[in-house]
Amino acid sequence: MSSTASNVKHHASRAADSKPLEYLARGGFVGYGIIHVLFAWIALQVAFGGSGKESDQSGALQELAGQSYGKALLVAIVVGLVAMAIWQLFEAAVGESGEQTKGAIAERVLSGIRAVLYLYLAWVAVKVIQGAKSSMGDNSESKSAGLMQSSGGRWLVGFIGLVVLGVGIGMAVYGLTRKFTKHLNTQQMPAATRQPIIRLGMAGYAAKGVAYTIAGILVVAAAVTYDPDKARGLDAALKTLAGHPWGVWLLALIAVGIAAFGAYCFAQAKYRKI
Repeated sequence: MSSTASNVKHHASRAADSKPLEYLARGGFVGYGIIHVLFAWIALQVAFGGSGKESDQSGALQELAGQSYGKALLVAIVVGLVAMAIWQLFEAAVGESGEQTKGAIAERVLSGIRAVLYLYLAWVAVKVIQGAKSSMGDNSESKSAGLMQSSGGRWLVGFIGLVVLGVGIGMAVYGLTRKFTKHLNTQQMPAATRQPIIRLGMAGYAAKGVAYTIAGILVVAAAVTYDPDKARGLDAALKTLAGHPWGVWLLALIAVGIAAFGAYCFAQAKYRKI
């Protein structure tokens, strides 16, 4: 490794160990948990009340903005999400333990992806604070419609759908095999709460994995049938489930799992390795 690259890694590693950044990132997990609890509540409303709200994270942000002191809380959440993104960018640059194994490199790639997702969610939150009706579903639908107008665009939309499908399956496997526990300081957890926290993580990742898998299938279907309405991400996935008698109960289970993920985020605020 060149001296310049080594110097960059050294400074990135020192920045990643910053205590202020750690505290802000831990606060970000609290905000991320709140978003998922609200997301779960909206999903339940869609399941049993036929709600027309955006059934994804942007819908949760809009729900929060409509509450007393909601926008002030959104500002705090944006700060936390940006801190989480910066922390994950440092992790992508230097790795969690400095190892160069295939597994460590894969984790660094995942850290980079998480950073992008946190920044995107922070951007959506900023748009909501500004009063814009920022919708992840509308954004996904419009981008898919634009791609389908171009040569080879339907193939690209279909490929994106397969990627989302793969992410969903991977997320479910990640949760059910408890791989997320390697990022937790489990030795610091009280014995009585260790297993409940792990089960919350398993349920949360599995539920999100199922939701993303369905979303991926719908994006592929959008490309095949030339129907951008299906390419609305999680919003389309959950509302599609709500349209079937059996789907209502699966959607309710997914909502419970997403709420569990929110609770798991609260636990991560204390026990996540940062």
